[in-house]
Amino acid sequence: MEMALRLARWGLGKTAPNPSVGCVLVKDEKVVGRGWTGYGGRPHAEQIAIERAGKQTIDATAYITLEPCAHQGVTPPCVDTIIEAGISKAVIAVMDPDPRVSGRGIKKLETAGINVVTGVCADQALELNAGFFAKTTEERPFVTIKVASTADGFIATRNGDSKWITSPKSREWGHLLRSENDAVLVGIGTVLSDNPSLTVRLPGLYNTSPIRIVLDNNLRTPLGSKLVSSAKEVPTWLLTTKDLNSLAHRKMYEQSGVEIVSLGKVPSGQLGITNIFKVLAKRGVTRLLVEGGSKVTGSFLRSQLVDEIYWFRSGKILGENNISAVAELGIKDLANAPRFILKERKLIVDETLEVYKRK
Repeated sequence: MEMALRLARWGLGKTAPNPSVGCVLVKDEKVVGRGWTGYGGRPHAEQIAIERAGKQTIDATAYITLEPCAHQGVTPPCVDTIIEAGISKAVIAVMDPDPRVSGRGIKKLETAGINVVTGVCADQALELNAGFFAKTTEERPFVTIKVASTADGFIATRNGDSKWITSPKSREWGHLLRSENDAVLVGIGTVLSDNPSLTVRLPGLYNTSPIRIVLDNNLRTPLGSKLVSSAKEVPTWLLTTKDLNSLAHRKMYEQSGVEIVSLGKVPSGQLGITNIFKVLAKRGVTRLLVEGGSKVTGSFLRSQLVDEIYWFRSGKILGENNISAVAELGIKDLANAPRFILKERKLIVDETLEVYKRK
């Protein structure tokens, strides 16, 4: 199962709106087939592993990180493929929360005489597909905030100088993080000050760039920006609460390949975080990486729906009166502060990566 989980990780950020699943087939204590979910969610891991195993599937054991689908979609149900392959035992990490599947896949396998074992490495499987579970059960993506700061928590000097707070090695880790998410989000302030590309620029991963999303209520993203210029190669969305028909220069963005996404009206007239999550989930985003400045980071933290923080911290010190990683949260009592638990700490040359999980 641990091998199946490692395979499934290869699909993170590449299978939305479907989960990333790993499957390993074992016969006579030898691996005879393996697979993970294909780009865009198809083909499914089980189908790939069975095809690679050929005739060796007879009486084999399948280790699968998520309950096999039992409904007819673009492809036949995976449970039917498993049954037809002659597999005698299925070890499944977790049940699929999708109401079209939940428990039905397991029941169908058992009815066909296949020995089913569940709950093996369940916690790891749940964590791996946290985005799919959040989208299916809560109508929102799994949200990760990425911060790159000095040792004392600043992301730029008072005059906006931020290149570079962290080292090239830390930035490579940031690119890897992008590749494992379906979408990366920034605010219009970051676009205007930094003109970012928000792509994955690591050898072998150039084609894994996530959807780029900008919170841009008044459509101020420059038409000559890197985001707009490359929108036909990498999907780019501008989020607004405005009536699309009232946006005079909307067509110029669309001709460049940019998609304008309407969030509808929200009571405050601002871009409501909860509403953003619902819209993105409906569009198939299961894993969202937030790389905004202090205001965007603060807004998302105030929502109390941030799941993880990846905090890259350099050894530089700036002192007070510079730009903090997190803007004012309006907290008067410690009891109301967002709470996170340190999950992991890595040393990246002479810098650190701290991973925090929502408590």
